Amino acid sequence: MTSVEIRQAFFDYFTSKGHAILPSAPIVIKDDPTLLFTNAGMNQFKDYFLGNRKAPQARVADTQKCLRVSGKHNDLEEVGVDTYHHTMFEMLGNWSFGNSRSQPGPYFKKEAIAWAWELLTGVYRIDPDQLYVTIFEGDEKEFLPRDEEAFACWKEWIGEDRILMGKKKDNFWEMGDTGPCGPCTEIHIDSRTPEERKKVDGKTLVNQDHPEVIEIWNVVFIQFNRKKDGQLESLPEKHVDTGMGFERLVRVLQQKHSNYDSEIFSGTIRAVEEISGKSYQGTQDNRDIAFRVISDHIRAIAFTIADGQMPSNTGAGYVVRRILRRAVRYYFSYLDVKEPMLYKLVNPLSAQFQGVFPELASQQEFVEKVVHEEEQNFLRTLEKGLRRIEEQFEKVRESHPEVAGGAAEIPVVFSGKEAFELYDTYGFPLDLTRLILRQGPKGFTFSIDEQGFEKEMQQQKNRSRAAGQVDTEDWVVLDPQGAARFVGYDTFETTSRVLKYRKTQAQGKVSYQIVLDTTPFYAESGGQVGDTGTLMFGTEKIAVVNTKKENELIIHLTTRIPDSLEGPVQARINLSQRKKTAVHHSATHLLHAALRKVLGNHVQQKGSLVCEQYLRFDFSHFAKVTEAEWRQIESLVNEKIRENLPVVIREMDKQEALATGAMALFGEKYGDRVRVVVMDPGYSIELCGGTHVGHTGELGFFKIISETAVGAGIRRMEAVSGQAAEEYIQKELLSLEAVRERLKNPPDLLKAVDRLSLENTELQKRIEHLETDQLHKIAEKVLDSAERI
Repeated sequence: MTSVEIRQAFFDYFTSKGHAILPSAPIVIKDDPTLLFTNAGMNQFKDYFLGNRKAPQARVADTQKCLRVSGKHNDLEEVGVDTYHHTMFEMLGNWSFGNSRSQPGPYFKKEAIAWAWELLTGVYRIDPDQLYVTIFEGDEKEFLPRDEEAFACWKEWIGEDRILMGKKKDNFWEMGDTGPCGPCTEIHIDSRTPEERKKVDGKTLVNQDHPEVIEIWNVVFIQFNRKKDGQLESLPEKHVDTGMGFERLVRVLQQKHSNYDSEIFSGTIRAVEEISGKSYQGTQDNRDIAFRVISDHIRAIAFTIADGQMPSNTGAGYVVRRILRRAVRYYFSYLDVKEPMLYKLVNPLSAQFQGVFPELASQQEFVEKVVHEEEQNFLRTLEKGLRRIEEQFEKVRESHPEVAGGAAEIPVVFSGKEAFELYDTYGFPLDLTRLILRQGPKGFTFSIDEQGFEKEMQQQKNRSRAAGQVDTEDWVVLDPQGAARFVGYDTFETTSRVLKYRKTQAQGKVSYQIVLDTTPFYAESGGQVGDTGTLMFGTEKIAVVNTKKENELIIHLTTRIPDSLEGPVQARINLSQRKKTAVHHSATHLLHAALRKVLGNHVQQKGSLVCEQYLRFDFSHFAKVTEAEWRQIESLVNEKIRENLPVVIREMDKQEALATGAMALFGEKYGDRVRVVVMDPGYSIELCGGTHVGHTGELGFFKIISETAVGAGIRRMEAVSGQAAEEYIQKELLSLEAVRERLKNPPDLLKAVDRLSLENTELQKRIEHLETDQLHKIAEKVLDSAERI
């Protein structure tokens, strides 16, 4: 079977079992403060597990783009060294949500285990003699018994000698330090030859990191909630969450001994061979590791950029940049390629995944240009790092002139601090620094103070951890049956009840998070800042300093809470702030459409910030916006403002909305029902959850105040509209008037400024002439008084 057929067989099988097939969520996470990237198939369903929302469908399945660069078996520096771990990977999964009332209804262990076995052995025809399963053996410290239900289910399908007991670290799945969790059963496959299987029993190699006895499918039974104090409580509704690594599955079904030998990676590896002029042998040689690193990393790089995450020096952007630079280091060091090559791999990659992840093909040119520019920049940084090492070599030579002939072998220790600076500033990992030191000047033996390096690394990690550490307590639930809803598009004050609250502490500051059953507060999302306002508990007023979204939960942030949170709450937003913010959000839509009309349809939104003071809009474009284009964009937006167009907002099915020409943003997660904002059907139609004005005339006036580059292929415009534009123009006019007054109110200000500039230039020349003349005279005087000795 081809990889396309294998994926489709998974979809077809679970469709036959009443599952809805959902699209992959973006690999970049926007509204979950606990994650930078989607690292498991369940991430997009967290709200159902947490009980924040009821699942609209009880049974779903999908293939999810995931990214892992840390944690169990997934250290970035190890990817490519073995044959079965990756940064970006596909996770095939099927789910059952116990809190859904749809039909067909939810299921649990019996069906999940039976279907997993039937798919693997019946549809994919894997030999049952190659399969082993593990179940949770229990944990006395947690008062958790062995998973007898899973054991009984498995006995119907597989011999008891192949049902192995697994410890908590392998067979008890947890979302995090707190939250939903439960026992899991893993299915492992022994891919060794029949001869090898006869020599050594496969059950002795399960969970022993053997490269050919690997976990292929994890079936998780979410039935507990882990509290802050470590206690487990049973969930009222239980869920099934499964994950099967697609790359591993394809490797097994195509009878390969390495994921990288399967069809998923072979096309990319062939492309690397053509570019580099080297051949891939599949060994543990550094050159072959380089092939694997590059073919793995380009997937992570391309899909994260396509989903809207640009490489940068912080957060998720730093992860993308770090992955890209690791790939560059490998082709630079081991394939002897000294110019950008990763961008050339985007084309075959986008063709390979067009049928399942079309977002890459639709942005191929943009992704190629971003990757190319990042590669160029880092190759220049590598050159600087190499010069830095050469400077150290020169110091060593100068301090040991006796080694000029190269006969001696003097040991030289490269300090941990120097090695860490090369890593932190220039992107040199220890293995690259070791390689360069081995090629150092003759007569010296170089080594690295690796303990010093690790000390510096740990100090940096501690600093980062301290800066970002947030201590969050358990939710105090006042109404376990209540559901939260947002009504703030047209309602600005509500009488509500508190559903739950919790205390948080970050950098010594205590704050509180409150969830209401009904709220007019817009939570920060889609670039729009969260609302501020007040909560009135009787006569006690509590200020809401911000409103944020955690998955789909709207959280009101306060610095204190009242003595009692029972009873009704008057929730009132800061209406002035909301209106000014809405003006800038509507202006953003007009600006986006104007940019596409003036600069071209290649322009795509790549980020935005909408607040009461101004708007900031990042977009894809590879040239500076000219002054003429700038004026044309402003003129077009102001024309639409003067037309006083109605801002029509409708809710409809996503596919229907896209059919009308509505623009969806790459990297955004949309539900089946979407909100469509229309400002002239022939000008601007966008999917958007933000708040807007009723007519474009409410924007009054629009003015761009800056345009700059912020990254590879990304430009940024800042602009103002409404009252903010009026204040900006007034400020500029006041400055102009002050200049006019200082120039004695000339009838033609420009001519006066030109004249002043010309006079200044002429005076500067006269000063320079006089200084030169004076210096000559001083020199002559000094020479005349000189005494010859």
